[in-house]
Amino acid sequence: MKTLFFITGSSKGIGKGLAERALQDKASKVIGLSRTHTIEHDHYKGINIDLSEISQLEKNAYDLLSAEGEFERIVLINNAGTLGDVKHMGNIDPSAITHLFNLNVTAPIILMNAFMKVFKDFKGEKIIINVSSGAGKSAVDGWSGYCASKAALDMATEVTAKENKMDNGGFRIHAIAPGVVDTEMQTQIRSTDKSDFSGVERFRSLKEDQQLSSESEVAEKYFSILNNPDKYTEAILDVRNV
Repeated sequence: MKTLFFITGSSKGIGKGLAERALQDKASKVIGLSRTHTIEHDHYKGINIDLSEISQLEKNAYDLLSAEGEFERIVLINNAGTLGDVKHMGNIDPSAITHLFNLNVTAPIILMNAFMKVFKDFKGEKIIINVSSGAGKSAVDGWSGYCASKAALDMATEVTAKENKMDNGGFRIHAIAPGVVDTEMQTQIRSTDKSDFSGVERFRSLKEDQQLSSESEVAEKYFSILNNPDKYTEAILDVRNV
């Protein structure tokens, strides 16, 4: 299927894995929205943008989501995110709080809003996938901002999916948790002091015991959901159930 993907945070981690998986299909094109770009491919176009700079995103959101060419399917994947300042409340850098919510919550919602406006009349498949986290459903000490931001993204996804059904908008909208993946975020978690995050030893053990999923493995599961619309209909999903 000829598909256009918009993927945020496509330079590394899950975002890069998703972009590389998309490019396996010769009919697909990927537009990566990221501060830097590490993919070189004829069907990959990188747009340099810091998504935490909300004033710039507000001005440029509709232009960023322009589609050149004919496509059967258009997909927005809001992947870019940050764990933030892993510390107990009272010890967090205030600027880190603002940055986290800008990147993890405000930017994805702005892009969802723009995507649904730009492609309102598109007749093919139109899909929004927000990269969620199990942390949005659990209280993890040291992760107050991250847990809250992912809970907010899940709820924004659920509300948007509900509105889409009410409006007969024709979009598929999901928030999908990736499980525990071997990315730079996991490296940050393992380097945390136990006084800031009591569960750090479990994450170190997951790495030592080779229990982390690879970016490519997780990308395959996202695409299994993406390519099976009749099987996966709920707004909130987890790849561990795929």
